[in-house]
Amino acid sequence: MTARHDILVTPQQLVVLYECPFVRAAQFAPHLNAAMWAAGIVTPARIRAFLAQIGHESGRLRYVREIWGPTPAQQRYEGRADLGNTELGDGKRYLGRGLIQITGRANYQAVSDALGEDFVAYPGLLESYRWASLSAGWYWESRGLNALADAGEFDSITRRINGGQTGRADRVALHQVAETVIT
Repeated sequence: MTARHDILVTPQQLVVLYECPFVRAAQFAPHLNAAMWAAGIVTPARIRAFLAQIGHESGRLRYVREIWGPTPAQQRYEGRADLGNTELGDGKRYLGRGLIQITGRANYQAVSDALGEDFVAYPGLLESYRWASLSAGWYWESRGLNALADAGEFDSITRRINGGQTGRADRVALHQVAETVIT
């Protein structure tokens, strides 16, 4: 196992995996490393699965905020008790943010409680490199995704993140690249 001070993913690896500019990869790398250590994403199988999933969810580190249309699906965020969106305007206020697209007042409250920052009052904080990464690690760990990565249950991971298999082909393609980058 890698020592705690060791780097789990480098900017160069992120460039290869996400085909993104080095500057973006370098901005995210230290925060991704901190998030992975905090969430126990420290084995190659876990790292590959995590990076593939957040790669899809964030458009390869391009988006830390859901693009708001609003689409019909986004309009349905409003008033959704399962997301904790109980106040008028919660749907847009608590749209998907962070590398794994934390969505809904209830999830914002849960990540606030876990990470000790008030994302309910200041939802835009989840768009910073640090919090976008740490919130993704929190989500991953809180949903038991390390065990699924250990078992090779990639489609089950996708379901827990997405609720279905949206973007499956892209997620699988990213995972295949991650297998060549993270050894």
